[in-house]
Amino acid sequence: MKVILTEDVKPLGDAGMVVDVARGYARNYLIPQGKALEATPGNLARVEQQKSRIIQARLKEKESALTLVARLEGVSLTIAQKVGEGEKLYGSVTAAMIAEALEAKGFTVDRKQLDLPEPLKKLGTYEVTVRLAPEVKAAVTVEVVPE
Repeated sequence: MKVILTEDVKPLGDAGMVVDVARGYARNYLIPQGKALEATPGNLARVEQQKSRIIQARLKEKESALTLVARLEGVSLTIAQKVGEGEKLYGSVTAAMIAEALEAKGFTVDRKQLDLPEPLKKLGTYEVTVRLAPEVKAAVTVEVVPE
């Protein structure tokens, strides 16, 4: 079944693209969630009219992300945690904790924007990537210290 994506769906593509997906995936997930429209001639014409608006919105998002990158580069966070034997942490430092620490420094970042494959479980200094826009990333230094 052909659908038009109304927002970016990671494995399928970007907003405005026409993709072919399984009928059940389209009817049970994409269309009810508002992530896609059925590819009818009327919907195709409407999306073509909206493409310039989508491009302008992306450019504005990228521009604001680039200004935030300039402020975020070089930011260093220190997170104190309880430590056991062998410098292992009781618990771990998660993306939500890092996002909270960034917010305390005045940066509004969602935890889903942080590239943290697994929680930090040892003391040390780590480099965490923040995805601000599809092509814009910034690096933040996170130092985990004993409490």
